[in-house]
Amino acid sequence: MTVTQLIEQAQLALTNQPLYFGHGTESAEQEARWLVLGALSIDWEAADEQLAQSVEPEQSERIQKLVQERVSSRKPAAYLLGECWFAGVPFNVDERVIVPRSPFAELILNKFKPWLAEPPKRVLDLCCGSGCMGIAAAINFPEAQVDIIDLSPDALDVARSNIARHGLEGRVRAIESDLFTNAEGPYDLILSNPPYVPQWEYDALPAEYHREPEMSLVAGEDGLDLVIPMMLQAPEFLAEGGRVFIEVGNTDEYLANCFPEVPFEWIEFTNGGAGVYTLSREQLVAHKNDFSDDSLDELIEGL
Repeated sequence: MTVTQLIEQAQLALTNQPLYFGHGTESAEQEARWLVLGALSIDWEAADEQLAQSVEPEQSERIQKLVQERVSSRKPAAYLLGECWFAGVPFNVDERVIVPRSPFAELILNKFKPWLAEPPKRVLDLCCGSGCMGIAAAINFPEAQVDIIDLSPDALDVARSNIARHGLEGRVRAIESDLFTNAEGPYDLILSNPPYVPQWEYDALPAEYHREPEMSLVAGEDGLDLVIPMMLQAPEFLAEGGRVFIEVGNTDEYLANCFPEVPFEWIEFTNGGAGVYTLSREQLVAHKNDFSDDSLDELIEGL
């Protein structure tokens, strides 16, 4: 069979199955292409000549097994292939970390313009998972020193493998820490894609999400268990003029309603995605009492 025929066969096998496409693809066609080309180590933008090449029977059999496992296990394709691309570079992934899929990639590739007047000297990726955001930032800011932090030792093992994969041991440090506990500021830029899914929402998610580590997704009953202390503590670890960029996904409206006085600047993405905001150190300091207000629980209960 040719590469094209294998893609068509895989697409047929994935179509009309109870699958969810949202971990790097949006359809059975895209998922089939990713599984086949990934298994064959062929670039996504492969030329027609490559797609017309014949595939050895052993490789065809392996791909068919991958497709069957995708259907039966509901594992995202990235786990089956052991790899996912983010911000134009490949990363090792497995079930110890969530699959990279954040719109942060666009921000990183655009070097956080217009919010950053100059390249950051020190960057922190908080709740780093696979390390994809911090490592991509290190690649795009070649003079920056980057710390990547996670509470999970398993996630940090994956992150360290990605640091080594991209030869960044001299500029990227992986640190086990509960939020900022072991952080060593000040940082010019803090990025975070923390757990922000409410428990009730997680319980209703498709099976593919339940193959990811729950601790990387769920943040209490309202999704704000980490975001609020993060904003409260961040000013202590930001340099003058520094900024945080935090992703909260579908919890964005709820967060804004909880803190109506806070001037969240919500990022508009060209390539799709939403739920990412930025605040300056000065704004965080000015609204510190909002985040530590004793009446916050009462406010949230009233929403």
